[in-house]
Amino acid sequence: MSLLKFESMLKTNNIYFFDLSEFEEIIVHYLDTGKISLAKKAIKLGLEQHPQSIDLKLLMVESYLIENEVEKASRLLKKIEVIAPHNEEVFIQKATINSKKGFHKEAIVNLEKALSYTDDKIDVWSLMGMEYLYLEDFKKARISFTNCIEADYEDYSALYNIVYCFDMQKQHTEAIQYLISYIDINPYCEVAWHQLGRQYFVTENYKEALTAFDYAVLIDESFLGGYLEKAKTLEQLSKYQEAIDNYLITLELDDPTAFAYVRVGECYEKLGKLDAAISYYKKAVHEDPLLDKGWILLTNLYFDQENYYKAAYYISKAIKIDEDNALYWRRYAEINLRLSFFEEAVTGFSSCLKLGDTSPEIYMGLTDVLSFLGEFNDALKVLLKAQKTYQNFAELEYRFVGLFFLLGKEKYAITHLISAMKIDFDYHIILNELYPTVFENTDVQELLKNYKKAIE
Repeated sequence: MSLLKFESMLKTNNIYFFDLSEFEEIIVHYLDTGKISLAKKAIKLGLEQHPQSIDLKLLMVESYLIENEVEKASRLLKKIEVIAPHNEEVFIQKATINSKKGFHKEAIVNLEKALSYTDDKIDVWSLMGMEYLYLEDFKKARISFTNCIEADYEDYSALYNIVYCFDMQKQHTEAIQYLISYIDINPYCEVAWHQLGRQYFVTENYKEALTAFDYAVLIDESFLGGYLEKAKTLEQLSKYQEAIDNYLITLELDDPTAFAYVRVGECYEKLGKLDAAISYYKKAVHEDPLLDKGWILLTNLYFDQENYYKAAYYISKAIKIDEDNALYWRRYAEINLRLSFFEEAVTGFSSCLKLGDTSPEIYMGLTDVLSFLGEFNDALKVLLKAQKTYQNFAELEYRFVGLFFLLGKEKYAITHLISAMKIDFDYHIILNELYPTVFENTDVQELLKNYKKAIE
C-alpha cells in the first residue's frame, strides 16, 4: 500500500505524509530492485519530512555506494558518525567503503566495531568472512562463517562458504568431518548432503559420494545439483545407464543444457551405443553451437568409424570455435591424411607446430606428407628442426637417410644410416615403407647386410 501511495504521489505531484518505517520500506524496495533514481527521490522526500532520521541518511549512503559515488558516501558517513557514533550501520558502511577501495584489513576493523554495537551479528560475521576471503585468509574466514552457522543452522550461504574455505585449503578430510557433524544436528539438509557428496567425490570415495547424493535427492526430489553430481559419480563407478537416467532427470527439472547432453552422449558411447551417442552429441551442439567439445566428440566418433568425410565436417566446426587448439589441428591432419587431402594435412601439422605441439609424431607426420608431395627440401628443414629437440631418434635418422638420398647427398645419407642402425637396427623397415627406391639401393642393402652380420 505504501509503495502504491508513493508512486501515485509522484504521478499527481500531490504531497502525502509517510511515517519513517513506510519511507524505509519504499526505499529498500527500490534499492533492491535497482531503481536507484526512485530510491533517491524517496530518500529526498523522506528527509524533508523526517530531517533528523539517521536511518534515511544511511540509506542515502547506500544509494551513493551502489552508484560508486564513494567520496559522497564517505563525507555523509562522517557527518552521521558525529551524530550517531554507536550506530552499527555506520561502521558497516565504512567497511563497505574500505572494501571497495581494497582496504580489506581496515574493513575488518570497522566490522569488529559494528559487532560491538549490534544485536544482529550474523550479517556482520558474514561480511567479515567475505573480507577474509578477499585476503585469502581462509582459516579466519571459516571461523566467521562458522559463527553464522552456529547462530542460524539454516544459513546455507555460510555453509557453502565454509566448504569453500576447506576446498581452498585442500582440507577435504576436515570438510567431511565438519559436514558429518553438521548433518548430525540438521539431518534433513539437502545442501549439506550434497556438499558432503562433493567432498567424497574429490577424495575419490565414490560409493560414499553416491550415498550422500542419494540422501540429497531423497530430501529434495527437485534438487538439480544433487542429480547432476549423482550422475557424475555413477559414471566414475562405471554405472553408465544409471548415470544416463539421472542426467535425463536434470533435463526434466530444468531447461536442457549442452553439458548434460554431452554427458549422456559420453555414457552411451561407453556403453557401445554409438547411434544414441551421436544423437545426444548433436543435441548438445544444437543447444550450444559454440560448444567445441560437442563438435570434437562427433569428430572422434566418426573418425573411429572410419567415416572420414563426416569427421572432416565436424572437425572444421571445432576449429572455427577454437583455432588455437593444437589437438584439433592434429585430428584435422589425421583426417585429411585418411582422405588423401595432403595439402590440408600439411596445414594441420604445420598449425600444430605453430601452436607449440612439437611432439615427434607431428614432425614426422609433416615430413612424410611433404616427402610424398615431393617437397624434399621442405621436408628436410622440418627434420632438422626436429633434430634440435630429438637426438638419437631412430625414426628421424631413417628419414634423414631417405631424404638425403633423394636429394643426391649420399655421404650424408650413409652417415645417418649408420647412426640409425646403431640406435635401432630393426626399425630399418621404415625405409621400405617411406622410401622404397632408397631401400632398394645397393649401397643401402649392403650396409644393412653387413651391419646385421656384425651384430649376430
